[in-house]
Amino acid sequence: MARPRSEDKRNAILAAAAQVIAEQGIGAPTARIARLAGVAEGTLFTYFDTKDELLNQLYLEIKAELREAMMATYPKAASLQNRARHVWEKYVYWGVAQPAKRRAMAQLAVSDRISEHARVAGMHAFANVNAMIEESIAKGALRDLPPAFVSAIMGSLAETTMDFISRDPAQAERYRNAGFEAFWHAIAQV
Repeated sequence: MARPRSEDKRNAILAAAAQVIAEQGIGAPTARIARLAGVAEGTLFTYFDTKDELLNQLYLEIKAELREAMMATYPKAASLQNRARHVWEKYVYWGVAQPAKRRAMAQLAVSDRISEHARVAGMHAFANVNAMIEESIAKGALRDLPPAFVSAIMGSLAETTMDFISRDPAQAERYRNAGFEAFWHAIAQV
């Protein structure tokens, strides 16, 4: 009779996968992931049938965590600028606090091993953010560009902001504000 699966083991495998992928990329061996998680490699495959399944689940888990960080206290009734600032700040705070997950997500986001289904599910979780971005650009200088392009600009500016905060934490507020101002002026100004 098979042993029941442990949520703690599953979470340990996902945490280890994020760490190892952040360090070694998508090609990291499952044996190293299992070792870091404190389980046998065979146990890893009890929880995830294939490495691709593990990668897709990790992608969705990190996306869900980021969405929760950004949207848990989302001020739906606030001004557009305040909603955009909220999303920006929560994204940057999360990225600085979770460097391994941030690096792993960067690897996963460009991997052809992430299924279209996982990508759609991952983006669906950010429907409020996408709506806010579309509303922001409706009258701005970028109004004729696809929202995905504007989201990519936000991501790039946020990554740069997180990098500078990581290098110089004493200037975190300065970089966070400057990054947001650059983003806001790019999307909302004519």
